[in-house]
Amino acid sequence: MIKVGKWIAKHRVLILLLAVVLLFPAAYGYFHTKTNYDLLTYLPKSLDTMKGQDIIVDEYGMGSFSMIVVDNESMKDVAKLEKDIEAVSHVKDVLWYDDVADISLPVDMIPQDLRDKFFKGDATMMLAMFDDTSSADTTMEAVDQIRSIVKKDTYVSGITAVMNDLRDLTNQELPIYVTIAVVLCLVAMLLLTDSFLVPFLFLVDIGFAIIYNMGTNMIFGSISYVTKAVAAVLQLGVTTDYSIFLLGSYRENKERFPGDKNRAMGHAIANTFKSIIGSSVTTIAGFIALCFMSFTLGLDMGLVMAKGVVFGVLTCVTVLPSLVLLFDKPIQKTTHRPLLGKLDKASDFITKHYKVWLIVFLVLFIPAVYGNNHVKNYYDMSGSLPKSLPSMVAQQKVEDDFGSSTMHIVVMDKDTPVKNKMAIINQIDDVDGVNYVLGLNSLIGSSVPDSMIPSDVRKMLQSDKYELMFVSTAYYTGSDEVNKQIDEINSILKKYDSGAMLIGEAPLTHDLVDVTNVDFMHVNSASLIIIFFIILMVFKSFSLPFILEITIEFAIFVNMAIMYYTGTSVSFVTSIVLGTVQLGSTVDYAILMTSRYQKERQRGHDKKESVQIAHRACMGSIITSGAAFFAATFGVAMYSNIDIIESICMMLARGALISMVTVLFVLPGMFMIFDKLIVKTSIDFLGKKKEARKAAFAQRKNPQLQAAVQTAGAATAGSSSGPQDFSNGTPGSGTSGSGQPADSGETSGSGVKG
Repeated sequence: MIKVGKWIAKHRVLILLLAVVLLFPAAYGYFHTKTNYDLLTYLPKSLDTMKGQDIIVDEYGMGSFSMIVVDNESMKDVAKLEKDIEAVSHVKDVLWYDDVADISLPVDMIPQDLRDKFFKGDATMMLAMFDDTSSADTTMEAVDQIRSIVKKDTYVSGITAVMNDLRDLTNQELPIYVTIAVVLCLVAMLLLTDSFLVPFLFLVDIGFAIIYNMGTNMIFGSISYVTKAVAAVLQLGVTTDYSIFLLGSYRENKERFPGDKNRAMGHAIANTFKSIIGSSVTTIAGFIALCFMSFTLGLDMGLVMAKGVVFGVLTCVTVLPSLVLLFDKPIQKTTHRPLLGKLDKASDFITKHYKVWLIVFLVLFIPAVYGNNHVKNYYDMSGSLPKSLPSMVAQQKVEDDFGSSTMHIVVMDKDTPVKNKMAIINQIDDVDGVNYVLGLNSLIGSSVPDSMIPSDVRKMLQSDKYELMFVSTAYYTGSDEVNKQIDEINSILKKYDSGAMLIGEAPLTHDLVDVTNVDFMHVNSASLIIIFFIILMVFKSFSLPFILEITIEFAIFVNMAIMYYTGTSVSFVTSIVLGTVQLGSTVDYAILMTSRYQKERQRGHDKKESVQIAHRACMGSIITSGAAFFAATFGVAMYSNIDIIESICMMLARGALISMVTVLFVLPGMFMIFDKLIVKTSIDFLGKKKEARKAAFAQRKNPQLQAAVQTAGAATAGSSSGPQDFSNGTPGSGTSGSGQPADSGETSGSGVKG
């Protein structure tokens, strides 16, 4: 890897030119990747609700519908508007009163059952049916066109109208998300690192990785709007560590190879690549765990974010070294004293009082677990959008005038006896929260012969195999009341037609609750198991995986419990994503400190000295990394008007701080308490005894090394370069016969072979 690193350093201009050229196809891919605004489409295709969706598309050529309320218009004008809407491309049919009765009949003379379905005061409602699914581009374009032809007092509601507004809002806010994340992350790094220029280079490097990642999403065909909105922000927060590691290693190797920047960078690249591979694997594992969800939004997010980490690693060892070498002199001229300064006293205070922090950990653990297990999730994705959006205004209008903006669709066998159809209608009408049932028999009546049913009405509601009914509900999508209502309606349907299905937004959301509850357990289990085995292989220890995962899981429990104890409900997406992302991204902090603790134990230090040195060495890096992650997500959370985005970013921001505090305060105490257990349950944890004694002896005889170890924390805080590793002597101790550093020696940056 050193040869590769030297080649990268030597050809830095070529690499930067190639990196810039690759931005163009990446940009093309970004703009040609479709965005899916309907999260319900990620449900398993095996569900009856999903099969029912396919049936109405295949049998009726109808994939979705929209309720349109017209205010203060004459019957004649409404009829004209109906024809105008029917003429819109991809509008299949429009169902209104004139399809079943003569509009010349005064409203007061209309039968009560029909009047309740179509009229309320000066308002009337029609049902526009589209020939494709809610999230299809053609359907969204049709809604846009309908909005353009209706008057001010006409309201277009429905899930497609919501998705149109969500699309516009996301496109409006997305550039601002990235800007906020970049600016706040930059401020954090300017304050916590020791250079005015380096943070800008970090962000340029990460920017390349983000563009490559977003551009290559074209291979998936489409990504969800949630993934599109948060991927760049999370990638920025998660991969900042890698840049910090590289710069720290480069500075150490410049001391080791004075006057030879290319050689120093070659070793830095080799050391950094090996160091961040272990770090990135755990992060990727957290994202890959999302792919175990049957609700395939997890697959969507997991693949995009895992790919983002891979690009972050690749640009860190190619683009960033080239930038650092190109701006080496300006970097040296723009150094400043970091805000953190020396952290030795703070570190010593924390490690000295480790028993206090462990007591706090034990006291909080049970309430944290309880709160985590009792957080209430919400599933109504449209209900959390700004009320000022046109679709939200329309939804409120439908609710105010007609008691609901939500409808279920019954798909049943066309040949079901008329008496059974009437029984279904009457019994569903009696279910709590049902406003009315709209079907052939409820519109025409059971006494009207089939031959007398208007052909256009029959065409809308009946196919060769199936018949449709629309059920208006007074309850909100995702609520406990509507879920109970759906269960009751399904039981009624199955009594008369075992193949009948209830579909629509609310039934799909009902299934979403069941699916994601199972997914939540599967994802958490998968992420814990994957990361458990990664830690097991890295440290060859049976106890450390438990210790590290308990520590990080505690941080996640605390984060979720805050929502419970403050009485705040959480988006179901947040609940699923948080555990894996926070576990995958912040377990790095724990691995960082554990690696240094193990190194110090191998050098012959006792557990107390090892913990103190490891804590000093890692504290600066953990704070810098945690602050960058916090900054990248907190600003977005404060700005976003999309509740799912706000919820994810706010909890990840808070999680970064909680994880940082947990690792710095709790983990040292774990090492102190379980040191004997760790040693006994790990393979060669202390290294060979002979080498350990030799290392300890060398350190006692080498004042320079001893001083370096004692000030490791200060050095780390000054450069934010990650923990320093002096296990092989002072920087530059690996020398050749001529007294010059040998390329095969080990550097101090990572403790790995150069």
